[in-house]
Amino acid sequence: MSHADLPTPEQASELPGLRRDLRNRHIQLIALGGAIGTGLFYGAGESISMAGPAVLLAYLVCGAVIFLVVRALGEMSVDTPTSGAFSYYAYRNWGEFPGFFSGWNYWFNYIAVSMAELVVVGSYVQFWLPQVPLWLSSAVFLVLVTLVNLVSVKAYGEFEFWFAIIKVIAIIAMIVFGLGIICFGWGNGGQATGISNLWSHGGFLPNGLSGLVMATVVVLFSFGGVELVGITAGEAHDPGRSIPKAINQVVWRILLFYVGAIFVMLAIFPWSGLGTDESPFVSIFSQLGIAGAATILNVVVLTAAVSAYNSGLYSNGRMLYALARQGNAPAFLGRVNGAGSPWAGVLASSCVTALAVLLNYLLPGKVFLPVISVALFAGILNWTIIVITQMKFRRRIGEGARDLAFRMPFHPVSNIVVLAFLAGVVVLMGFIESYRMALVVGPLWIALLAISYAVKKRVQKA
Repeated sequence: MSHADLPTPEQASELPGLRRDLRNRHIQLIALGGAIGTGLFYGAGESISMAGPAVLLAYLVCGAVIFLVVRALGEMSVDTPTSGAFSYYAYRNWGEFPGFFSGWNYWFNYIAVSMAELVVVGSYVQFWLPQVPLWLSSAVFLVLVTLVNLVSVKAYGEFEFWFAIIKVIAIIAMIVFGLGIICFGWGNGGQATGISNLWSHGGFLPNGLSGLVMATVVVLFSFGGVELVGITAGEAHDPGRSIPKAINQVVWRILLFYVGAIFVMLAIFPWSGLGTDESPFVSIFSQLGIAGAATILNVVVLTAAVSAYNSGLYSNGRMLYALARQGNAPAFLGRVNGAGSPWAGVLASSCVTALAVLLNYLLPGKVFLPVISVALFAGILNWTIIVITQMKFRRRIGEGARDLAFRMPFHPVSNIVVLAFLAGVVVLMGFIESYRMALVVGPLWIALLAISYAVKKRVQKA
């Protein structure tokens, strides 16, 4: 498809076969559910080991950067709400290859994220059933979540709404209960822990400024998924109202949950005692002897992983649908069932994600960090494309920017700051052993997409 053949904004918003069945409450919780997953509940242990209590600062900085990314996306999504948002906006405002690249890269990103979520599901199940192999749990949840996504977007929305509610309530309860331990010694023999653990074990910055800087790499992965709100625009009942509301609220809510939960965790328990073999949230309450709370939290972290995978499969199905409509993916991937689900894209994505089951079988317990490193690299590419595309969008509409209903703050200075930050994180990945693989896989993936695009253009000309 040439740039001139792209659907108009009105046509892009029609999305034949899909249904605008996602209400404001669905979109609010989908955005939360996509971000509150493995990165917080499981990956927090690694970032804490790098920065100690100062990891709280890393969450604040990364949260501010991601807020600007989703605001850039939100500006375009409100102007032209369409499923597969990144790819369409890049096509319309930047060019054919950026559109092709961004669509496939976003799909690849969420394949890696989905694999990461599936990989850790087995760890949570083994909290109760240590004899169950990791790969078996991954396989069971792969099938269940795929079935949910084949029903309808409304079924997906309801499923994600209630799963996200469980996560939100649990995090709020944990913060409240944790504050009770800190202030009043609840469940700790009446011995209030106070907050001295924030500086008593090597100081607030135990590993120096370098430790804090390195932790931003791991922390940034935790925010992946917030941009999912842009994908929902194509199936939102009232995108002009629900998308701005979701974007403005979701980032500060996530910051509250992340910073609040990790603050409580670091205040209750010395940072150096938090391992990376299980969720730090569960280990804290296990070590305090609060068995019931640890069990409940394990239910929550399991729910969180399944919920985040659910969001990943949803977005992947829609992205393949959008790519097929653009002529950038096989036409069959654009097929939609009677319930409005792009079933071909969902099944194709699910089959590729099943690699996580195989990897868990072949390399049990050794897959998580390499997978999230690749997911982070792909995520940084996505965020970079969004920010650059928004700059080109502004350039294209010129004076029309004055009439935008939802504007990117501090444009274009904010864009430049975000791009510099993301470039810095890529450089830092080379200094962390578990993330170096992404600097090999990432460029190979970019080369593969470039070759695929060249082949596609040659076939079209033939």
